[in-house]
Amino acid sequence: MIPAAPRDHAGAGRRGAGRASCHHGEILQGVFLDAAGRRCPGLVTLPMSGPGSRAAFTRRPGTPPERLTVRPPDRTKAARAAALAVEECARRCGEPPCGGELRISGDIPVGLGMGSSTSDVIAVVRAVADSYGMRLPPAAVARLAVRAELACDPLMLDARPVLFAQREGRVLEVLGHRLPPLVVVGCALGGGAPVDTLSLPARAHDDHDVRAFERLRVLLRRAVATGDTALLGRVATASARHGQRLLRHPEFDALVGIARRLGAVGVQIAHSGSVAGLLLDPAAPGLRHRVRGCLRALERDGIPATRTFTTFPGAPGAPGFPDPADLPGFPTTTTTTKESPSGPAHRGGHRPTGPDTPRRPARLPAL
Repeated sequence: MIPAAPRDHAGAGRRGAGRASCHHGEILQGVFLDAAGRRCPGLVTLPMSGPGSRAAFTRRPGTPPERLTVRPPDRTKAARAAALAVEECARRCGEPPCGGELRISGDIPVGLGMGSSTSDVIAVVRAVADSYGMRLPPAAVARLAVRAELACDPLMLDARPVLFAQREGRVLEVLGHRLPPLVVVGCALGGGAPVDTLSLPARAHDDHDVRAFERLRVLLRRAVATGDTALLGRVATASARHGQRLLRHPEFDALVGIARRLGAVGVQIAHSGSVAGLLLDPAAPGLRHRVRGCLRALERDGIPATRTFTTFPGAPGAPGFPDPADLPGFPTTTTTTKESPSGPAHRGGHRPTGPDTPRRPARLPAL
């Protein structure tokens, strides 16, 4: 537990705020071997700054823990996360659990595979912990997130490239300090329609599949260690092809063709949604021309472009790295600075309400 700044006891210590970012789908997802040689589903996500979830929690000491109000009321996973976090934080503080008021807002499109529900859950856990004057370690946040939604993304680890067991909330391998530099031209397959992952048939993986995923794991480890953007693109494309056995996006071959024609290093997709990206090496000649070409090609093929972003916040101005704001399609309102996990929660811009499972197609420009 990391203590936060002291709070007064007149009420300030009873209010907390939390924030969590999203991701842009996966670079790698499959079934891997853990340290004990046991098969374990795992994934490596592509971090993305900008969109996120925000939560504000006010605890009410002396009220029963079941007296918990949530706005919007449909965020059932977030409500479970709040109750679990209250129980955890109260135990650590030696206090009885209590009720409270929770407000959630955010601007992550739902159903595209960007980790919207995990972002909600982590923001809520951070807000509850903040109301107790503490910050929970990432391992504890991951454990609570899995209990709240059965599987979670590694958003509590702040963009470090890790192979993460999403159903167990544990890190299988830390791949390195940061991903190789990438420029990502984002798009949405299937017209941006949400993917109901619960309706997809479960796919059994045999020994051949596991060996293939383990080979990709080795290559991705090497790509991160050496900063090899091209190798990372090969891994992401291979993983995306595996994902197509289940998702079967009709535009996938067109996306791969665009990448090949315009010199992208590869493609990536969300394995539980429709968001996808063309991956480009920022040090390659003619980057701005390539980005413009990707945007035009996506438009010609009827694939909605969403957002152009980078994996190297803070690098603009360094040799070989363009200022991301100069790239075509880069949103002028997006920050590339590191996001704080807590702080004042903004209350505007609620995502569309409905069940925690996909609700309706996202408004693509919101990406």
